[in-house]
Amino acid sequence: MIDASELRRRTAELLAAYPPATTDRLDFLRTRFDAGLAWVHYPEGLGGLGAPRSLQAVVDEELAAAGAPDNDPRRIGIGLGMAAPTVLRYGTDEQKARFLRPLWTGEEVWCQLFSEPGAGSDLAALGTRAVRDGEDWVVDGQKVWTSSAHLARWAILIARTDPDAPKHAGITYFICDMTDPGVEVRPLRQITGEAEFNEVFLTGVRIPDRHRLGEVGDGWRVAQTTLMNERVSIGGMRLPREGGMIGPVAKTWRERPGLRTHDLHQRLLKLWVEAEVSRLTAERLRQQLNAGQPGYEGSGMKLAFALLNQEISGLEVELRGEEGLLYDDWTMRRPELVDFTGRDAGYRYLRSKGNSIEGGTSEVLLNIVAERVLGLPAEPRTDKDVPWKDLAR
Repeated sequence: MIDASELRRRTAELLAAYPPATTDRLDFLRTRFDAGLAWVHYPEGLGGLGAPRSLQAVVDEELAAAGAPDNDPRRIGIGLGMAAPTVLRYGTDEQKARFLRPLWTGEEVWCQLFSEPGAGSDLAALGTRAVRDGEDWVVDGQKVWTSSAHLARWAILIARTDPDAPKHAGITYFICDMTDPGVEVRPLRQITGEAEFNEVFLTGVRIPDRHRLGEVGDGWRVAQTTLMNERVSIGGMRLPREGGMIGPVAKTWRERPGLRTHDLHQRLLKLWVEAEVSRLTAERLRQQLNAGQPGYEGSGMKLAFALLNQEISGLEVELRGEEGLLYDDWTMRRPELVDFTGRDAGYRYLRSKGNSIEGGTSEVLLNIVAERVLGLPAEPRTDKDVPWKDLAR
């Protein structure tokens, strides 16, 4: 069994052999992966050592203290938080060996081709088709709200392979090369002025069958692994006290007493406590992950994350008064990551509106929490057993 002292020893050996100050960043990251110190709970040979997940913090702390480079996790969050757990669970040995290392080092960025214009909250209604042609699948359709598609080399994709089956049963999961012919990425400009999202058009895209994850027709089950990990990665991220959206508000409150009112004080206290409760709950959720795959509790965390961010950003704009109505830059750009704390209050207010849509709408997450966490009766669904081709659209 790998314990904390053994991980410290292995980390010290890595640092001695590859000093961060004199080693190329990418070479260091690749070596760290090969040493099993990337994500220690993954199997040996795939960036890990089969150690408890909780011991990752031991490695991270030692490397941070030595000034070692990280893999810029905010830039490659979709790969780390969604694609990697799915490939690990459902991928073949060949797929794991091919994709996990460059995914973790950040050499290859990933995006998610799930949502469609007519299949957002009801994702299982998706209409993108994949038709078998020899050893390939030919894919046609449109995906939307695709973060980082303009940067991505690879995408996790779900498509309909059997229109005669009920909507949940006729879906298959693929890995799509975003550089292939027939893949077109168009920017979607948001209320913030940026085009962080994209729409993706797939026209005759050929995906080899070796890039299929899971069995044909079993894509919905595979996608649940992706979605549950997505919600944990959004709602359960590790933060210090006063990390995230509450930090800038608390800083402004302390530094500018002239803005204070009794009402704002009461609301800030309430939100500060809620942010701290959410932070500690996320820590407990991460500890539960040490025992296995994430459960539906991640949906509750993501729901709370969205509501809290919107309330806090609204309070910040109100606290700043007229200044809160200003906006720093409406320039159209296609960013590499979302930076909530690196911009002004106006950006945080506008961008947080998307938190209740991305990663599962709040309405859908409320249903998941009610039915699968609290055990309440499910909503009646008359379309579950109807062939997809017969559904009204």
